[in-house]
Amino acid sequence: MESRRYLAAYVLFNQAVADHLGLHPTDVQCLSLLTAEPEPLTVKQIAELTGLTTGSATRLVDRLERGGYVTRTPDRQDRRRVLVAPVPERVDRVTALWDDLGQTWQTILDGDSEDELRAITRHMRRANDLSHTQIRRLRAMPKPE
Repeated sequence: MESRRYLAAYVLFNQAVADHLGLHPTDVQCLSLLTAEPEPLTVKQIAELTGLTTGSATRLVDRLERGGYVTRTPDRQDRRRVLVAPVPERVDRVTALWDDLGQTWQTILDGDSEDELRAITRHMRRANDLSHTQIRRLRAMPKPE
């Protein structure tokens, strides 16, 4: 039950962040993923990361580009590909909000020992990996009627 409450609280928090910024929740998460990557991504890679179809990922990138959050540039290695990169000055708006809110979130970890923090980090990495596995499993299953 606590896991369900935790996940629901995060989803609702993400919705509140998106509402505050005037973005869609998926757009906020896409920006988070884009800024976590060392290099720009293709729309296909964004689709794979988010689980969206390439058409939906294209519309997501269109929205972010209209908002000034990302740019599209031709790939110098393969001119058929287009790379999507965050616009640092615009993403700073989102980052500033995350940083402000993050200071408060940090306080829940302040009393934890290094061993406890390593255990929490290990759990987060495992949960991330398992989430991706479960997402692939769900997508392969027939839809309920």
